[in-house]
Formats: sequence, C-alpha cells, structure tokens
Amino acid sequence: MFLPQNLVNQTLPNSDGSQSSGRLVQGAPQQRNEKLNASSNNERDFEVVLESMHSAISLSKTEILDSVLNDFSEGYFSLSYENRRKLLELLAKEYDLNRTQVRDLIKQYLGLELPGGSDNAPSTGIEEEACLSAFYRIERNLRHALKPAYEVLFERLNTHPGGLKFLSILRADILSILAEENIVSLRALDSYLKEKLSTWLSPATLELHQITWDDPASLLEKIVAYEAVHPISNLIDLKRRLGLGRRCFGYLHPAIPGEPLIFIEVALMKNVAQTVQEVLWDDPPSPECEATSALFYSISSTQPGLQGINLGRFLIKRVITLVKREMTNISTFATLSPIPGYMQWLLSKLASQSKLSEGEDIQHSPADTSGSTFWENILEPEEERALMDASVEFTSGKNSMEVLFNLLTSPNHEWTSSDKLLSALKPPLMRLCARYLLQEKKRGKALDSVANFHLQNGAVRHLTQVCRTVG
Repeated sequence: MFLPQNLVNQTLPNSDGSQSSGRLVQGAPQQRNEKLNASSNNERDFEVVLESMHSAISLSKTEILDSVLNDFSEGYFSLSYENRRKLLELLAKEYDLNRTQVRDLIKQYLGLELPGGSDNAPSTGIEEEACLSAFYRIERNLRHALKPAYEVLFERLNTHPGGLKFLSILRADILSILAEENIVSLRALDSYLKEKLSTWLSPATLELHQITWDDPASLLEKIVAYEAVHPISNLIDLKRRLGLGRRCFGYLHPAIPGEPLIFIEVALMKNVAQTVQEVLWDDPPSPECEATSALFYSISSTQPGLQGINLGRFLIKRVITLVKREMTNISTFATLSPIPGYMQWLLSKLASQSKLSEGEDIQHSPADTSGSTFWENILEPEEERALMDASVEFTSGKNSMEVLFNLLTSPNHEWTSSDKLLSALKPPLMRLCARYLLQEKKRGKALDSVANFHLQNGAVRHLTQVCRTVG
C-alpha cells in the first residue's frame, strides 16, 4: 500500500527551554523555509519520476531501458501519497489511447465496401483481394490504436526483474485511491492492468508448492505474516499446521521468488470438523492413512494488488487433484469458513424490523396494511415463543426481535451458558444464516464475500455451530 508521507514534525526549544511543536506558524521563519524547501524537493522528486515514467514508455533504445525502469520504480517508492496519486492520475489520462485516431480509423473502416460491392456483378478475385487487404490494414491499425500508451509501461515492467511485484504494488495503490474516489480514467487503467496481470499469472505460469517445515525461514516468515484467517501465534502453532495430518500449499511465480502469491491450509481428518478449534488446537486424532476428509480451513492472499484475480479457485482445484492422487482414501473435500458479514447483517435486520414493528403497532389497525411493505417478522411463531420463554432470565424487550438483538449485543454473553436458550436460538440462527448465504444478493452475487467465493467454486453449504459462533 502507500508509504506514509515523509513529514517530520520537529520540536524546537522555546526561550524558557521547554519544547514546542514544530508546526509552521507566524514568527518561525526557519521552519517556514524548511517546509518550503521540503515542498520544493518533493516537486523536484515528482518531476524526476514523471520524466523517468515518460522515458520508460517512449524510449526505443532497449540497451538503457533496464536502467530507466529501475529509476522509475525506485523513484515511485520515494514519492508521498499525494504525489503517487498525482502520478497515477497523469498516467491514466495522459497516456490513454488516442481517441481521435480511433475515430478516424473507424470512419475509414465504415467507408470501405465489402467484397462484391453493391452491384449485382460479381467481383474478380483481384478486386476482392484488394478490398480485403484494405480491411485487414485498417483492422490492424485499429487494434494498435485501441491499446493505451500505458500498456507499453506494463509490458516492459513485466519483463523487467522485480517488475511483476512492482506492478502488483502499483495496482494496490490504484485500488486504494479508487476506494476513496471513483475516478473514471483510473478505473479504466485498473481494469486494463487487472487483465494483464490475469494473463501473466495464469495457472500455467504458477508453480504449486507444498510448504513444509524444511522450507527457508524467509518463506515461513511470510506464511506467518500473511495468514489472514486464523493468525499463527508462535512457532509451535506453525509447526503443527505444517506437520502430521496437515498440509499447506502455495502458488509461486518465478518472477517473485520465495514469496507465495496465495496459500491454503488443509487438515486431513477422519470426519469433517464441526469447529475450527478441532483443527487449530487439537492434535490429529487419527493416523493420516485413516483420514477420509480434507478440510480447507484457511486461504490467504499475500498481494493486495492481485485483488479480483481469482487465483484461489485455481489453487483449490489443483490441491484437490494433488490430494486425490496422493491419498486415495480421501473422498470428501470441505471448507470450514467463517461468515464475516452474518452478524452485521442480522443485527441490522433485527434493529430495523423491530422499529418497523413498533411503528406498525402504533400507526396501523390490523385491517390497514399500507406502509408495511418492508416489514417482516423474521422469526417464525414457534421460534418467537421458544425465545421469549427461554430468555426471561437474561434480557427483556418489547418484541422477540428486540430480545434477540439485546442477547446478541450483550457484552458478557452470559446466555451462552444456558442450554435451554441455546436450543431456542439454534433454529432461527441457522435458518437466517442459510437465508443470508443463499438468498441475500448484491449485484447478482452472494452478499457474503466468503460465501460467494466458495459457491462459485461449486461448494454445497453446510452450517455448523452457528449459536456458539455468534456468541
């Protein structure tokens, strides 16, 4: 992501010997000059990097190209957040395709007559060849004109040592800017770079590597640093995840040596685990030869700039093929995945429906259904009765949805010790979770990002231990 802007807030002694902030204030000419000099230096640095970027795109002398690309990448890392953003916006706008040229070529293309023309008389072979030749020429020119100038920079960086990693960092910066503001030209640049990275990182270019305790320490450190689902607490934890009954696989690329682009952790078990604690803290309960299930319990990407490039799908399929070949006794492949958005969705739903329910009671008679279009009782009648009966000792509320909301947001979760309340909560929480995963959509896809990933890979959902997980 962006390096922090290099602003130094110095402290200077006051006349009484105390320290004061070094902010630019009236009556502090030395600090004002220092800040002006720093600003001037930043502008000069930006101009130097901009010039090196222009040279990297326009240069035809390949013998000095590596030096220019080095200057550009090193200079880019030295820029502040503001100057990186400024540079990327310039790249997106000033080095886009030439639309005037594209329009002219389209006019020429539309002006050509198809072979045979409009006359009934058949054309000769020579005339047809000449006509097709004109089509081919303009089509070739159109293909060239439809490529933005920044494609040259991407292509050259891809073949430059360290260039693929740099492009990943560059795209991570672009995504950070777009998260703040939707800039059309920058989004087009991101889309183009994403397509390029998808091609350069096709499965054929990636090496599937089983990560073991014998791998270099530098690689193992990256596994610890990038584990995003279940953090690795210490070396013992790491060794357990790489030991008996466990597997870890990663995708490596020759242009980014010693650093997995993405990795997945697998547990070999006799039965599908019901909780992740069975995987993370328990030693393998049975020998590997007795395992019948392979449980994918964590998948982590190490490159923010590869967001949206679905390496995970290919990795899972490759690992399944490998495990099937090496362990013929494995017949079930499953994931034990968290549902990160469920609680937020459920609490929001409960809060809004509880308020709407109050409004319905006040404003409408039973015969009046106007204004109630968006109201629904998300709990079934039998679920309401069981919940209200079991929750008396722990909380209260005007209606069942408010009671459930209060339980789920209580700071100490004392209710998790009540078997009666857990039994009452399990049916509605499981049912609503299934609804959240399978019915709640955003732009035609599952609302939950984790569910969307697995469902696209052909997974069948199976819910386990929702009550205790929510608690």
